[in-house]
Amino acid sequence: MFDPEMSPRSTLGLVDPEAARQHFRLTRLAPAADLADLVEWHWVITWDLLPGGSYTQVVVPHPCANVVAEADVFAAHAMPAGLFERTLTGAGGVVGTKLRPGALRVLAGLPGAGRRGEIIPAERFLGEGVDVARASALAVAGALAGRPESAVGHLTPLFQEAARRNGTLAGVAAVARVTEAFAVLRSLGPAEPVAGLAAALGTTPRSLQRLFADWVGVGPKWVLQRHRVHLAAELLAREPARELAELAAEVGYYDQAHFSTDFARATGHTPAAYARRCAGSLTTV
Repeated sequence: MFDPEMSPRSTLGLVDPEAARQHFRLTRLAPAADLADLVEWHWVITWDLLPGGSYTQVVVPHPCANVVAEADVFAAHAMPAGLFERTLTGAGGVVGTKLRPGALRVLAGLPGAGRRGEIIPAERFLGEGVDVARASALAVAGALAGRPESAVGHLTPLFQEAARRNGTLAGVAAVARVTEAFAVLRSLGPAEPVAGLAAALGTTPRSLQRLFADWVGVGPKWVLQRHRVHLAAELLAREPARELAELAAEVGYYDQAHFSTDFARATGHTPAAYARRCAGSLTTV
């Protein structure tokens, strides 16, 4: 099965990705080698809308945290409790770092996975003596100048120092186990139940649930469900005319009604309405 999450064109999580492409530019960059166990990738977004115009992007969150540098704030954002929405106006830029699931606990030195929707100011985990406002401003300036590598380069040393200061061998090992679980989940396919995922990892469902509760903040069943919805949304965005019963089966559902319920709860649209929205965006290109 084609897995859009592994494609360099992946827009997994962005509601109506074609409309997104028409309103802002997204660039992804790989992390420094010594951060790869905690950071999945860096992302840089810039936009320049017509005067008086605005665009609201909706995101179906992944089970992970992002550290985001903006013009007026630099903070870690734990996984949102629901859909994330951001309205863009004028011109601007944002520099973000998508952490691996569970990595916020290591980077920020938290005692647990963190509360969903929690926002942690960067100064709380980057350490004393760091000029957070300056670092954020330099990163955003690099983004606006069309230099995404430079933008990320202003932040990388701060993350490296935070990882050295707050990280522990046990914490990094736990994140590695979570990362392996997510990789195995994708390789097994979206129809695999939690018991099958646990067996493939050589553990038990209860142990897997404890690992996810302690480090991700949601259970493996939730992660499997979100993965199915992300895949379905990405595939529908690429081919809005897909037959929905076949799509439901392709992403691991045995019942189309169950698929429709999960999809609407996660994205705010029924699959049919989402397909119509994406089809409309495709026709305007």
